[in-house]
Amino acid sequence: MDQQAADEEFEVIVIGSGMGGMAAATALSRMDHRVLLLEQAQEIGGLTHTFEREGLRWDVGLHYCGTFGPDQPADRMLDWLSGDGVDFQSLGTVYDNLHFPDGFDVAVGRPGDAYKRELKERFPRNAAEIDAYFEALELGAETVRLVCAERSMPEPFRSAHRWWNKRKIERWCGRTTGEVINDCISDPKLAAVLSAQWGTYGGVPAEASFGIHATIISHYLEGASYPVGGAGVIAEKLVPVIESAGGSARADSPVSEILIEDGCATGVRTRAGEVFAAPVIVSAIGAGETISRLLPTEVMEQAWAREIASLKPSICHFEMFLGFEGDIAKHGATRSNHWFYECWDTNDGLWTDTDGPIQMMFVSFPSLKDPHHDPGPSLRHTGQLMVLADWATVEAFASGGVTAAPEEWAAFKDRVESKLMVKFAEKFPGLQPMIVYRELGTPLATATFTAHEKGAFYGLETTPRRIVSDALSPRTPVPGLFLSGQDVMTPGIVGSLWSGLLTAAAIDPRVYKKMG
Repeated sequence: MDQQAADEEFEVIVIGSGMGGMAAATALSRMDHRVLLLEQAQEIGGLTHTFEREGLRWDVGLHYCGTFGPDQPADRMLDWLSGDGVDFQSLGTVYDNLHFPDGFDVAVGRPGDAYKRELKERFPRNAAEIDAYFEALELGAETVRLVCAERSMPEPFRSAHRWWNKRKIERWCGRTTGEVINDCISDPKLAAVLSAQWGTYGGVPAEASFGIHATIISHYLEGASYPVGGAGVIAEKLVPVIESAGGSARADSPVSEILIEDGCATGVRTRAGEVFAAPVIVSAIGAGETISRLLPTEVMEQAWAREIASLKPSICHFEMFLGFEGDIAKHGATRSNHWFYECWDTNDGLWTDTDGPIQMMFVSFPSLKDPHHDPGPSLRHTGQLMVLADWATVEAFASGGVTAAPEEWAAFKDRVESKLMVKFAEKFPGLQPMIVYRELGTPLATATFTAHEKGAFYGLETTPRRIVSDALSPRTPVPGLFLSGQDVMTPGIVGSLWSGLLTAAAIDPRVYKKMG
């Protein structure tokens, strides 16, 4: 039986409490809207969520962010949303370390000009090409900003804007990272260095739009930061803002459908049978998931919905959460992250067969990034290692295989964990004896926690057709229905933050004044 408390009236309902959902809900709350934020998981925060084991804490999705330095754009916006409640700590001058075969290592640091000089010293014959690449980064990121701003425009301004910028969009968003880098760079090793951080947005160079690459890489050029107290502090500071405006944030409240009446979105129904009505519905669970899981057939068959449904999920990942005791900094652990490649072709970094070798691995030590972490007398620290993968690695277990064949699943996880730990010991031999805890996260776990199709923690494919899709807009053709989250902008925490603000602005234009 449908149920709804008569005294609970909301102006906006937001489905999904990841960064995009939280940002949209909080921005509208700042404008005095009563917002109901619903999350299917047990905790608010999506991939900004943290979890604890044996007194140690890990982030599930945030490893580092750009543009959160003092008075940088994302920092200003989060300050407004949270009331200056979330602080970020710089990772230092170097934020990424790239490791290639034969001991060829490159430190990626701030500011961008310093990194450019470092590259020219390492590749002196390619100085002009390096300048051309950094110019392309600037133009590519600028073009994506135009595309994303366009998505919140009403017609006919939107079509006119697209026509005016058509050539620029085709050049920088319509081509892949590999195509643009190969146009700029003649040295294969330099090309590998410049494409090695593709894991920050989830698309191999041969497939990802250069516009997405340019946006993500550019936003790190002035440095990277980590939230003081861990990523979970974001939800801790944003939820009270929603509640202070008369709204509510509810975990363990999965939505089963968006209600459509006379072609308009009018409310939601939860799996528990509760019905909540509101004139504005925002889905921040992923554009593809919104279409396939929440909308009735007549809406799914509309052209915009079919276009979104045709886009594939992005990559998934395996992740080891490690606990240490000892002085890990003396044995190779750093605040900066590490990308390890076993070959010079960065397109081979995706793990497509767990029986095959691991060609790329990302390693991070969150406890060293957080100034509030107290290691205690036994010097307890945390680390994470991640291998980006294709869903095919776990597909055999995806449809009930875990419960139908528990022994096979346990053996599979043991085999994967063993491979990851062998690789970690190879790269950090001094840290191996300090490990006191370890836990494997699989793509199936991501799919369960986030409800993202095929465990795609970066949302939809990062291809050129995704970035130029007219369907991925905050305002849908269904009156009252809006989208938010990284599919509306670009992958990652910062892209999701800005998508939430754009969606809020599409609902209440007063938000634009705060974004200026």
